Amino acid sequence: MAGRIVKVSGPLVVAEGLENPKMYEVVKVGALRLFGEIIGLRDDRASIQVYEQTEGIGPGEPVANTGEQLSVELGPGLMRQIYDGIQRPLDVIARKHGDFIARGIEEPGISHEKTWEFVPSAKPGDVVSGGARLGFVDETDIVKHWIMVPPGLSGTIRKLTAGTFTVRQVIGTLEDEKGTIHELRLSHTWPVRRGRPYRRKLNPDFPLITGQRVLDTFFPLAKGGTGCVPGPFGSGKTVVQHQLSKWADADIIVYVGCGERGNEMTDVLLEFPELTDPRTGKPLMERTVLIANTSNMPVAAREASVFTGITIAEYYRDMGYNVALMADSTSRWAEAMREISGRLEEMPGEEGYPAYLASRVAEFYERAGRVIPLGSDQEATLSVMGAVSPPGGDLSDPVVQATLREVRVFWSLDAKLAYARHFPAINWLSSYSLYSDAMGRYYDTEVSPQWLPNRAKALRLLQEEAELEEIVRLVGVDALSPRDRLTLETARSIREDFLHQNAFHEVDTYTSLQKQFHMLGAILLLHDLAREAIERGVALETVLALPVKEDIARMKYHAEEDMEAVRAVQQTIRAAFTELAARRVSA
Repeated sequence: MAGRIVKVSGPLVVAEGLENPKMYEVVKVGALRLFGEIIGLRDDRASIQVYEQTEGIGPGEPVANTGEQLSVELGPGLMRQIYDGIQRPLDVIARKHGDFIARGIEEPGISHEKTWEFVPSAKPGDVVSGGARLGFVDETDIVKHWIMVPPGLSGTIRKLTAGTFTVRQVIGTLEDEKGTIHELRLSHTWPVRRGRPYRRKLNPDFPLITGQRVLDTFFPLAKGGTGCVPGPFGSGKTVVQHQLSKWADADIIVYVGCGERGNEMTDVLLEFPELTDPRTGKPLMERTVLIANTSNMPVAAREASVFTGITIAEYYRDMGYNVALMADSTSRWAEAMREISGRLEEMPGEEGYPAYLASRVAEFYERAGRVIPLGSDQEATLSVMGAVSPPGGDLSDPVVQATLREVRVFWSLDAKLAYARHFPAINWLSSYSLYSDAMGRYYDTEVSPQWLPNRAKALRLLQEEAELEEIVRLVGVDALSPRDRLTLETARSIREDFLHQNAFHEVDTYTSLQKQFHMLGAILLLHDLAREAIERGVALETVLALPVKEDIARMKYHAEEDMEAVRAVQQTIRAAFTELAARRVSA
């Protein structure tokens, strides 16, 4: 027996008479059979958020149960795809139905017609459990897609066949301990609001290398870690997310455009297919999944989009890959929750957000981590970076505060730096990373034992610069001692020659850890030698006139293949001060 609609309020529909309705059950609403999800039950009435526009839907129309939760279909064919918030493939819809999504359209998340060559790695008679690898298909030239036993299923493989299959065809059978036979396929479904299980969670202790100097050196994110990028309009949140997508040393990228402006998502959709993966030389889309839910799409689907994205990310994590997920922006996601909560007439929390805002944010970020997946001894990671768009850049916004309680890296974008054309506009005084010390062993062995001391010294110089600027504003720079003026010069060099990075320059867009170490080391070496020279009586103006400063400014434009030129700068600095000392002796 179908239920019927009794109330429509934007994306919220109230229905009565549903047969055994359950929380988060998917239903079909109205004569158009619009896609909806039950989010509240009271007496005989169910509150349903509809993931499509509800114009023309009215009381009395039917509502049908499906008995299923909101789920995504997981299997070969996810890579290269562009989905909306509920895993409908936008390119397939455009090809079949036109550029505008008509209501009631249903398309499978992955093609049911395309065939894949399945190569088994298990064999009949093997005893397996959830997460165990059955075999693989080559999903793209970059990604080997492991076919796994769905979580929660275990038993003995009775049949497993190599060959060419669609994702819905049976590739084998499994008998559980009760004697029940289960069919195995290349795909399975998973509810988006439930995190996929794993064997064990580990502490993140090695970095996700992004090639962005301000991030990798000063405020690193660990693989399996969580970070947020709050900032006002125009401060560069989206560009930071794009840079992470292009350059982070992750195997799989999942990019969720949640409530962003259509033109920004258009840039992503046009740009990503043209990008070359720097690690393999193949198109970057070969290892990327895009989820686009722009600000003009139905608001309820925005709330689901981040969970759709992180479920797909967890699926590839379970294969043993290092996955990076970018969510841009979680503020729009929170605004969708606020709108739905208001229509449900729930008691509002701070600034109108629902009282459960903090718990929903926690549910999202806690699904990140460095783990041992089910059925494997190999580590895998899921790193999550969320952009936050507080009104007017106000960091006391409830979404920012709820996010900061969950993440361990805070990249604070500054409108003043953006207006001064300093990009990335990440404020080095208010940002932080709680992973730096935990990754000390990695830096000591992979780069240099001087990595963390150099980082601390550079941050201290930038802090001293901020304190000295207060004095300069009051009494002028001439009132400072030569040593303090040198501090200002070195801090300026750190800002302009090291932290400032051009995302659109073919060389400067990415910097390896080794190059970052030598670049910062050259600036700090110049500072130390200059201070020693000043203490011996050399005039500050003489030190500042040395041509080695130009060599430091050009370091960022040396290609990674030309590391000898980068290392040579420190030798040039030492030679310049040796010559300066010799001139003083001869004089």
